[in-house]
Amino acid sequence: MGGDALANAKQLRQQSWKHTIAVEMTLHNPPPGDAQRPNTYVGAPIERVEDLRFLRGRGCYLDDLSRTGQWHAAFVRSAVAHGTLRHIDAGAALAMRGVRAVVTGADIGPAIPNIPFRRPNPTVAPYGQPVIATTVVRYVGEPVAMVLADQPELAEDAALAVGLDIVPLPAVADRAASVAGRTLLFPGTASNCATTFTAETGDVAAAFRDAPYTRRESFRVQRLTAFPMETRGLLAEWDGRRLTMSGAAKLPFFNRRTLAAMLGLPESCVDYIEYDVGGGFGARGEFYPEDFLVAFAARKFSRPVKWVEDRREHFMTIAHAREAECEVEIALARDGTILGIRGDIFVDIGAYVRPNGTTPVRNVAQFLTGPYRVPNLRLAAHAMVSNKTPTGTYRAPGRFEGSFFCERLIDMAAADLGLDRLAMRRRNLLTAPEMPYALAPIVPDDGLGETQCDSGDYTRTFDRCVADFDWAGKAPLNGRLIEGRYHGLGIACFIEGGGSGPREHARMDVEADGAVAVYVGSSAIGQGLETVMAQIAADALHLPMSRVRVLHASTTYLRDGFGSYGSRATVMGGSAIMDAANNLLEALRAAAATHLGVPPQDIRLGDGIAQAADGRSVTWAELAGEKLSVEGVFKSSKPTYSYGTAAVHVAVDARTGHVEILDYLVVDDVGHIVNPLTLHGQVIGGAVQGCGNVFGEHLVYDAEGQLLVATLADYLVPLATDYPNLRAVSLEEYPSPNNPLGVKGAGEGGVIPVGGALANAVAAALGSLGVEPRELPLSPPAVWRLIEQARARAGSGSR
Repeated sequence: MGGDALANAKQLRQQSWKHTIAVEMTLHNPPPGDAQRPNTYVGAPIERVEDLRFLRGRGCYLDDLSRTGQWHAAFVRSAVAHGTLRHIDAGAALAMRGVRAVVTGADIGPAIPNIPFRRPNPTVAPYGQPVIATTVVRYVGEPVAMVLADQPELAEDAALAVGLDIVPLPAVADRAASVAGRTLLFPGTASNCATTFTAETGDVAAAFRDAPYTRRESFRVQRLTAFPMETRGLLAEWDGRRLTMSGAAKLPFFNRRTLAAMLGLPESCVDYIEYDVGGGFGARGEFYPEDFLVAFAARKFSRPVKWVEDRREHFMTIAHAREAECEVEIALARDGTILGIRGDIFVDIGAYVRPNGTTPVRNVAQFLTGPYRVPNLRLAAHAMVSNKTPTGTYRAPGRFEGSFFCERLIDMAAADLGLDRLAMRRRNLLTAPEMPYALAPIVPDDGLGETQCDSGDYTRTFDRCVADFDWAGKAPLNGRLIEGRYHGLGIACFIEGGGSGPREHARMDVEADGAVAVYVGSSAIGQGLETVMAQIAADALHLPMSRVRVLHASTTYLRDGFGSYGSRATVMGGSAIMDAANNLLEALRAAAATHLGVPPQDIRLGDGIAQAADGRSVTWAELAGEKLSVEGVFKSSKPTYSYGTAAVHVAVDARTGHVEILDYLVVDDVGHIVNPLTLHGQVIGGAVQGCGNVFGEHLVYDAEGQLLVATLADYLVPLATDYPNLRAVSLEEYPSPNNPLGVKGAGEGGVIPVGGALANAVAAALGSLGVEPRELPLSPPAVWRLIEQARARAGSGSR
């Protein structure tokens, strides 16, 4: 793409953006010496290549798949949160038309496999989830049987006809009951705490003993869940020697290894195939009980078995997230310098530890301090089991919660000390000379190794946000009542970890027409993977993007891969592509040198042509007969850290509790930017998602462990029209030194600061009423109650 075309593309795209975006970037050219002209795809706002098929209705989702002779699965799930399963009566179901089988734990065998953990941890082993309940049920929605029938509606009707004899046991439905331990959910364990992660550095006791100011507070974040556009689904096929699982997402290679081991099959006999998905957000694609049960049925009956959950099942069974409470204390010098933070955090992880269920727990301990310099720290995060759906990762796991806790505490402490909250933050933000900055280590070691921020000056994004937001101009509005609404400003800073290791793989094949097929181990979960990987590959190979075809995350493509999680796809997968591209260019140069009879160093490559110094050339298509296929790998245990600041202006209607966002700006630095357009979508989309977390989404349970949310009438996800006043500025001032692209993970940063910034803004707006938000969500009823409680306290005090 030439300079004029690139400028035109930028102009056209900017005119069509609904939300404001400013991206400061440089265009990164491939290394000189090979290309006849440098590409500039990396850094350009290229439209997503995958969108054309979606907009034309040509996407292929799991529910679009159909196989001859397939059976449909429906699950019989416990309606009791905690109880002893005494008997399953499948007689009536088996007598129904079109019903082929009812599978229970007895059909699987005397030893029911447990779902393994992503990182083995002997401490949590007793709390693992069996693939099907046989003697005890521990949450509403736990599978106890599977019905197979000719049609999905027949399977669902038959599932309702299966009789269950469950004797209720006392339900552990909240943190207090879990900590009290009067009912232990797992025999042989000493408590309902599956594990504790402690982040510790410095001399905390001395810091608090000598501090001139301390403040202790309690905060809480509600339970919620990821909400992809379509629900989960699987299609399992067994041909007598090979099992094919369609519907993979996020972790196809891990899931293949897991399923093969559980079924006693060689790993080479299991394939996970990815199709289109409407988002993942951390929850879709983990290994769930259904992964095993659908595969087991396909193999047992030698039939294709298909399962697609309905939305009610989705609420009950996909991993929940976020629910955490804390009691934290901060120690400060009089000038606002943070001397130390300590406290305990209690995370309700539900009935079992799922494969990645401990990640939010460890993260909230290590990342609660965010981008601030905290020399003395001790935070213990406890994973507490309860009779609720098990939890897992969800966009910015642990970091969203920790940011809310920390940012509220800073605002409260600044008010106590009479300090400007901006000045207090700026005093404690990390700066470039301190990089790399080691975060507090986690005990016990969870195998992630040393964690340290890689590069950046966190005051730069802070100052840019304050200036672009016009904080000084808006500050006089704080607490003012204007036309019946109280106005307030809030601010929050954040870091986002990305680039999760340990490695990623890629493969490149030269095809018959000279195009290059690029196979990557990363998964497409809505983040624009095909576009971004094509940009990287096209620049690295000096080819037009139209000559690059990206294929992703099916286990038939590569020997190994790790998928998309932890904001890693571009960092790890993109870097693996760089390695594969270098290997392919070497192979092409060698093949062309043989073909033309010249030394390899005399070959010049670019635009699909290999040219010798004497002017003779050969096309890559002509060399394709050499079966040019190479692999690439990128290994790294060093994460990347994006960082930034968000500021918000809200208006609160004290009569209804409704909060309107009048202006929201997030400024982040994400290292080198591959595609500012997809980045913008990630940041703004994350901010909208965070607003949904703050204002509406809430999975509510009653005292008996019954989930009271079953439809979209109960669970309020944000609409496209809800938050029109969002802005994003992305910088690339500090590339990461930990990968050849200099990129940083940036998919989750938009979510992280939203809770803290909005809660601080609501507090600033309602300060005259004595309102101090300490928990989420800040739904209209919740804000209204805070106002009424503050007025009641004021009235009681005046009397």
